[in-house]
Amino acid sequence: MLNAPDNDTDSAILDAVDRFLRVEVRPHVKRLEHADEYPEQIVERMKAMGLFGCIIPTEFGGLGLSTSTYAAVVARISAVWMSLSGIVNSHLIMASAVLRHGTEEQKRELLPRFASGELRGGIGLTEPDAGTDLQAIRTRAVRDGDHYVVNGRKTWITNSGQGNCLALLVKTDPSAEPRHRGMSLLVAEKGAGFVVARKLKKLGYRGIDTCELVFQDYRVPVSRLVGGAEGRGLHQVLSGLELGRINVAARGVGVATAALQDAVAYAQQRKTFGKPICEHQAIQLKLGEMATRVEAARLLVQSAARAHDRGERCDMEAGMAKYFATEAAMENALECMRIHGAYGYSPEYDVERYYRDAPLLLIGEGTNEMQRIIIARQLVQRNPA
Repeated sequence: MLNAPDNDTDSAILDAVDRFLRVEVRPHVKRLEHADEYPEQIVERMKAMGLFGCIIPTEFGGLGLSTSTYAAVVARISAVWMSLSGIVNSHLIMASAVLRHGTEEQKRELLPRFASGELRGGIGLTEPDAGTDLQAIRTRAVRDGDHYVVNGRKTWITNSGQGNCLALLVKTDPSAEPRHRGMSLLVAEKGAGFVVARKLKKLGYRGIDTCELVFQDYRVPVSRLVGGAEGRGLHQVLSGLELGRINVAARGVGVATAALQDAVAYAQQRKTFGKPICEHQAIQLKLGEMATRVEAARLLVQSAARAHDRGERCDMEAGMAKYFATEAAMENALECMRIHGAYGYSPEYDVERYYRDAPLLLIGEGTNEMQRIIIARQLVQRNPA
């Protein structure tokens, strides 16, 4: 679906993912999605398959997949049910922060537990008054001996209801200038004072838990300060968002591909004026554009993933992939609905789910407006006059 696997092991993993999706996921998607029910049995199976350790090195119990192969896994999952990819993505951004910036002790203690799914969760960034502008967060962590005492609120936090751990962005020095020097990242397991206030209802992206959180004198051991030094939290989070944006771009490829496949199949079955609608030029024009979007999105994701694998700075490449692939998902979902006509507007078909899921991709992991700004700034920085 996305790119060729890097080796025989990766090929076997992708084959196993395809089998899992075909046998254990696809038959249950409509029921779980329409009921907005958390897929507990599916998640347990994902743990057993090692998917919560996709990019965690084998020395820490993970699968050690390249970003390119991980993106292929995400695209395959998203073509069947996008919500499942979110259960893995936020978790692996948290793991990536520890992998890249944690102390050796933190890596040895936490990464094996992340890989097995024993500790499972996401990233606690967004607040009621701070989304894209993360430096405006107000959640405060004050040191008290061997612990930090955390007070504040977070919202739209994925995996925070059913999960048990977050990479939590806090202010340790609210008076710091520039503001990012007062921000730190804590690995926060659930405990007293960590309150899940409510589960948020969503248009799409159902089944996965997205919640509003309140922290009331919640205590985190100082040993869980990522990297062991204050003031580095924003950098640690933003470096993980490159992976997150590649993941969201891969989700876009998955949704765009599913919409294309459904449209191609239906256009051959539905007849008007005595012939299948795929023989009408108006439908052919739509299918041609949809297929081209999928292929272009796939190549952009592949390029960003390979740059990430090489350890290069890839915020521009990830931004391009995220922007284009998610817009492709939205456009293909709409065109698929139009090709299906009234059936596309009915829950009897999967089309309406693509149409509800795709908008999240345009705003999640940084809005597409922000991606274009990042692309332009990097373009100027990399090409001085």
